[in-house]
Amino acid sequence: MSHTLCIETIRVENREFKHLDYHEARLNKTRKELWGFTDYWNLSEMIILPDCIENELHKCRIAYGKEIDNIKWEPYAPRAIRKIRKVYDDTIDYTYKYNDRDELNTLFAQREDADEVLIIKDGMVTDSFYCNVAFFDGAKWFTPSTYLLPGTQRAFLLDSGVVEERDISENEILTYHKIRLFNAMVGWENAATLEVGLIG
Repeated sequence: MSHTLCIETIRVENREFKHLDYHEARLNKTRKELWGFTDYWNLSEMIILPDCIENELHKCRIAYGKEIDNIKWEPYAPRAIRKIRKVYDDTIDYTYKYNDRDELNTLFAQREDADEVLIIKDGMVTDSFYCNVAFFDGAKWFTPSTYLLPGTQRAFLLDSGVVEERDISENEILTYHKIRLFNAMVGWENAATLEVGLIG
């Protein structure tokens, strides 16, 4: 087992896994690129839904390397986000969904009186602490091409045509109307949406 573990965080609602195929694709891509494993994991065959999980929203968190290290289940409630703080790091790398989030934790600690951070790398908008982001220009939603992590919900929204990808610099933030923060646990329609003026 490598000392480096990665994770998948899967939404479970009404005892059903959401977008499991996207998680499976990212997990298998990660295992191949990080460790050279070519065997394909079928998550629907590997994860057994416990009887104690009822219809309310739950998070299934899988930590893995060569093998599954652990699976954790917990009820999920979205965080309230009312204000966002820009933070800066030109060297951060979160290409893979590592279990170790020390770099992100350091940036989140800089949020001051805000609830969330928006990470700027080399002058470009990337992600927030837990979410990918999208910006609304009055007609369409755009998600940064300079993201840190290729989120599964992000991939689904791009495939569905709900969002489009484009370069978004820090200087362009105020040319948009709204920002939306979304991830696998937060459905697009229920994702936190704020006026860009609330980004400090």
